[in-house]
Amino acid sequence: MPGPFRLLQGPAGDLWVYASTTPASDSRRAHVVVCHDLPRPKGSAADVALTFPALADRLTRESGRSVVIATLRGAGGSAGDFSPLGWLDDLAFVAGQEIPASAPRIVAGFGVGGVLGLHLAAQDERVAAVACLGTPAGLGALSGDPATLVERCRRAGVITTPGFPVSLEAWAKEVTVLHPAEDAAQLRGRPLLVIDGSDDPDVPVADARALAEAATGPSELHVVYGAGHWLRADPRVVAILVGWLERCP
Repeated sequence: MPGPFRLLQGPAGDLWVYASTTPASDSRRAHVVVCHDLPRPKGSAADVALTFPALADRLTRESGRSVVIATLRGAGGSAGDFSPLGWLDDLAFVAGQEIPASAPRIVAGFGVGGVLGLHLAAQDERVAAVACLGTPAGLGALSGDPATLVERCRRAGVITTPGFPVSLEAWAKEVTVLHPAEDAAQLRGRPLLVIDGSDDPDVPVADARALAEAATGPSELHVVYGAGHWLRADPRVVAILVGWLERCP
């Protein structure tokens, strides 16, 4: 991975990360972990997170929080092949390596990254808040045809090892572990931000509304008019995220 990323030895091997910190940040405030989406276009895995260092720098500059992003296994030059629980392991590993053990953390996830953020929060109460951007309320569309999903991942480049997965059935079962709406109900008072594009072809507004309504803590729902699924490119979305972070503990 070129540019400002640095290398860690993650659970599956090489894992590229970028951290944006500020000496003036309050160590008692939650750190932010940004999680990218599962890439879709052909060959897009290599470039999935290239714009995220700029996002991390902006979030640090405007919220005063330390921010870290990693390219999860199979993406951006990181070793390994995509699997849902493999990405969850990578996300938890990065949070553990880059954030002090006792410090709270906020996960801001795009698409599938938001699904992982909710599941991590359900397991780890150190996750103080979750932001879901273009995140589905369920993964039925992914789990319904695992062979097609594997082929899509091969086209995108997040699965490259011949013969992976060894067991399609076991790989597909990992998808069924993740239940975003149920995990939102496990937040138990922790804030949830949900942002969706009104023209998102993959995640309907009804999904965003379902996540916000499932939350057991304070939740905000923002539907961005005319936006599609690639919310990282919309300055209105970034402004909403920055404002929400400023209000978080």
